[in-house]
Order: sequence, then structure tokens, then C-alpha cells
Amino acid sequence: MKFRFAPGCVAVFFLCLALSKAVAQTTPTPQQVTPPAEKNPPPKPPDGKVIFSRSTDENGETTTQSAPDRSPDMVSSPMMDDAGRQAVTFTSFDMDVHLRPEVHQIAVRALVTIRNDGRAPLARIPLQLSSSLNWERIRVQGNDAMFPVATLNADSDHTGQLHEAEVPLAEPLAPGSSIPLDVTYSGTVTVSAQRLTAIGTPDDVARHSDWDEIDTEFTGLRGLGNVVWYPASEIPVILGDGARLFDEMGEHKLRLSGARFRFHLTIEFPHLRAPTIALINGHPVELHVTDSAGPGVEIPGVATAQLDETTLGFEAPSLFVAVRKAHPGADVTAWTVSENEVAVQSWLNAATRVTPFLQGWLGQRPRAQLALLDLPDRQDAPYESGALLATSLHEGPDEQLDGIMAHALTHAWMQSPRAWLSEGVAHFMGTLWIEKQEGREKALSALESGRPALALAEPPSPGESAGQPLALAIAPIYFRTKATYVLWMLRDVAGDPTLSAALRAYDPAQDISKGSGKTAVPGEVEILLEQAGARRDLTWFFSDWVDADKGLPDLTIESVFPAPERAGNWLVAVNVANAGFAAAEIPVTVRSDGASVTQRVRVPARGKAVERILIQGKPTEVQVNDGTVPETQASVHLTKLDAPGSAPQN
Repeated sequence: MKFRFAPGCVAVFFLCLALSKAVAQTTPTPQQVTPPAEKNPPPKPPDGKVIFSRSTDENGETTTQSAPDRSPDMVSSPMMDDAGRQAVTFTSFDMDVHLRPEVHQIAVRALVTIRNDGRAPLARIPLQLSSSLNWERIRVQGNDAMFPVATLNADSDHTGQLHEAEVPLAEPLAPGSSIPLDVTYSGTVTVSAQRLTAIGTPDDVARHSDWDEIDTEFTGLRGLGNVVWYPASEIPVILGDGARLFDEMGEHKLRLSGARFRFHLTIEFPHLRAPTIALINGHPVELHVTDSAGPGVEIPGVATAQLDETTLGFEAPSLFVAVRKAHPGADVTAWTVSENEVAVQSWLNAATRVTPFLQGWLGQRPRAQLALLDLPDRQDAPYESGALLATSLHEGPDEQLDGIMAHALTHAWMQSPRAWLSEGVAHFMGTLWIEKQEGREKALSALESGRPALALAEPPSPGESAGQPLALAIAPIYFRTKATYVLWMLRDVAGDPTLSAALRAYDPAQDISKGSGKTAVPGEVEILLEQAGARRDLTWFFSDWVDADKGLPDLTIESVFPAPERAGNWLVAVNVANAGFAAAEIPVTVRSDGASVTQRVRVPARGKAVERILIQGKPTEVQVNDGTVPETQASVHLTKLDAPGSAPQN
């Protein structure tokens, strides 16, 4: 279905605002987390209501339409439970968004499709928005619904609260069934660091972390986890409750993966202050600008943009609109504020330096052009979404900017709906860049820095916890840290040329056709590696490391037996045990005073392996693993060979 607020060119929207009744704080349901005592509700902005809108129709006639009063009832406590919220999956969005940045306002009409992925029928549909936005109208199958709205404590929004509409259905929605909803809402988005200051974060730090706002020079809406500016449904959790908030953010992205997304944007801006760049979900869109006000006449200009139907990956929908100057480069365009026009050249030079390296691994041309968007303040926290990096484009050391660009540009080459590929390959290429510039030891040190946290997150055994299979991972420690390790291991198992060929051949459209989110069919990369020339069966590897989470291996050197051979050669038998539940192929190295020999051996889960290595000269040391395979404890094991059968001395 296509719809717009009015045909033709929208001239004025939000002509009048009226104050609505105040919103009461709800009493948390048993599934909610009670907020800290010091957490006060954030200041409630006036509720925006459209009194009438005026537009020009297709015949050039001016039409005026009054909006009926459909103010929802505010209730003191929600009726929805967490099972109902988690059952809701959004499978499509068709959004018409109007911005008035000068007064920080947004108005949205959206057609969304909801699927019940729970086990029980849904009599009500929960729909959530930032507490700074207000539900105005919700239609179900062409009929207006009368719905209550509750306020939830939830730090997935920068205000620390959500407005949850509870939409009744004429007939319960059966598991697996879908229903379209036509929703309208509006309000204001200004900088709010309430959720962070409530837990003691210094004001300045909080402000530079929660910088989302709608304003004339810069509009940035990062989505759930920062500001909930589109309809959502999630379990309300607060900061300070371990990793629950971040897991909920990841779960939200996973459930959105594969959803169809269309977007139409209209922006009213002050005369001569037209935006120059708009990005929807990280994708630049063409702006069509009309600014025809004459001398002494203050009529807002209008800019429009459109994103045709796309498929969401592992991402929260985001919207950026800004007044910036474009600086095009090779496979990158930097959009800067005026004071950074000198510094931006350093970033473009960094892109030039790392591009040949990425071409060698990922192919000659990226799938998209990287957009660098200059944030308003030098201290603002960076944000990335696909081929968009929003950060302060200040000057910095070449080696620092090179590392940033190696990661960011990888997202332009590697566009994947799978988090472990999108984020994992970017981090993998970042460590390979370190290896290229500073050597293998530095790269392995970068890997090791994340291993202790990964070891803590992993289940001690598959029976104690399902963990997070990499193909369905929702936490960064898995889809970044573990994925980087997995790619390093595949590099060693299959070889650089084979892994490079598989990454070059990767097709996100082909991958998304196998299903998204929790319905994905794994195996695409495994198939590509086999097609690229991997001469070995990798089923065991993907079974233990990608398609299931069996924890990490736990290796030990049980014993070493060196024996002299002819002509000064020695044969060394190395016995390795694995107490973990994941099999691993590891490097085993034997060193003598003048030689070093490395061979690879696969050690089965809960099993042992023996590797025999022939070396010139009397062996002095044996090493098992070099840090490329993550373990529950140390990832490098050494045994000094002072006597036959020596025990490990690491």
C-alpha cells in the first residue's frame, strides 16, 4: 500500500500545537525491572497534536483537513506481559515521515505488518515509542482502534521511558499469522541523557553518548537502544541490569532482520538552510529541495527523499539529516561541518592508503560507497550502520585513522544481513591490517584482548546453556570477538587465497534468500569455501563454531616424546588433550636451536590427538596453539624439552 499525508507538495504541517494531558508514570509489571530510586521521570514535552493540515492537491487547489480528536487513554499500568511483547515480529514497514527540525518535531504515518511468533494467540498488539512521542491514531483492518497507552521504564530510549499502546484485536492473532496496522504518531526529539545521568554518569559524558535529536543543522535518530522513533515491541529493561539491555537490543535487530522497509521523507526547513545529506538505514538518498521564499517572506522550504523497498539486515532503522559539505574521495564521501574541512583530508588520505589492502582481500570494487558524517561535537560517541560512519572528523595520527578506515571501508565491501559476517569481517580486516603494519604478534595481541570476556560469556558446556550460535548471535562479544576468531581459524584451515575468494564471491542477496533472523538457513560461507577450492570437509568446523555454540576448547599438552633419528633428525610425538566441547584445528610447533617446524592437528571435543613431527637438530621446545584458537584459559601452551616425557612448563 502506498500512502502520503497529502498529494502534491506539502506546504505546511503542524500548523498548530495544543497541550495534552500529562503522562503518568506506570507501576512496573512483575516482568519489568524496577528503576533505581533516584531515577526521576524525564521532563515531559508538550504532546503534539495536528489541529489541521493544508496542502495543494493534484489540480492545484488548496485543501484543508481537520484532524479528529483521538487522544488515547493513559493508564496507570500496562496490561501486556513480556511474552506478548516478545511474540511480536515486524515483517514490513512503509513509513511516511515529516520533520520540522527548527522546532524538533516529527510526524509519522506508517503501515506496518505484525506477525505473531509466540506460542499463544495475541488478543492485543503492543506498540512502543519513545516517551517524547505520542500515539495519535491506530487502524486495524481499516477500522479505528480505541487503545490505552502506558508509560514503561525502559532504557532502550534515551529518555528512559517508552509509550506503549495496547491495540485490541477483534479476533486474536493466531501463532504464525500476520496482520497489517496503520499507525500515526508525532512529537519532539531533543537531546536527553536522562537514562545515563540517573545511574551516575557525568553530565558531559552522558550528553556526548546520547546525542540523538531533531535540529536544523543535524538530525540523528539511531533507533532502539538510543531513541525509539519507529514502532517497536521489546521487553523493557534498564541499564545496570547486567547485559540485559544490550541483549535486548541485539534480539530486536535479529527479529527485524529480513523485514521489508520503504521510506518517504519530507523536511520543512528555514529559508536558505536546506539540508544537504540524508541517510536512511545508513544509505544516502537523493534530496529534492524547494526553497522559493522571496525577500521578507518567511515560508519554509521543503526537501523530500525516498528509499524504495529494501530488506533490513541486522540493524535498527536509523535516520540522519544534516547541513554538511561534501568531500568526495575514492569509494568514500566525507560530509563535514565547515571547521573540519582541513582535517577531512587526513581521513580521505587514510582511505586511499588502506584501499589497495582491502581490494586484495575483498575485490576491486565495494558494494557501496562509504559515507563519513561529521557529528556536531568533537566528543560525540561514534556510530556506524552499514556503510555509514558517523563520527567527529577531527585530525589524528595516520596509524589511528588507517585502522578506523580499514574497519569502516570493509562495511562498504562486505554488506551482509548476518551480524557475524558484517561485523566479524570488519573486525577481521582490522586485525589483518594490524598484522600488515605491525606484525603478527601485534595482531594476535589484539585478538587476545577480547578472549577473556568471550571465555566468561561462553557456556562451560552445551548442557548448561545454549549460548549464542554465531549464525544467530545477538551480543557483540559473539558477532564481533568470536566471529573474528572464527575467520582467523578459517584463514589457517583453508588458506588466504581460498578465504579471500569466498569473501569476494559472497552475495548478500543470495544469502538473504536463505532466510533471515531466527529462520536463517546456515551454510552459505561453508559452500563458498568449498566452491573456492577448500579441499577439506569443513562440516565439523561450522557445526561446532557457527551453527551451534559448544563453548571453547580447553587444550593441554599431556606429554612430549622426542626420539633421535638418522642424520641429526629427531621425531617428536606430541600428545594433546581437549577438555572442551568444541573441536579445534590447532598449530603444533617444534623448535630446535636451528629450526622450527609447524604442523596442524585437529583435536576432537572431549578427546585427544597425537602429532608426530620430524625436525633437524635436538628439539628444545614444543608449542601448541599460537593464539589464533580461543580457549577457556590461555591460548598458547609451551613445553621445554629438558627430558623425554617432559610436562608442560607454561
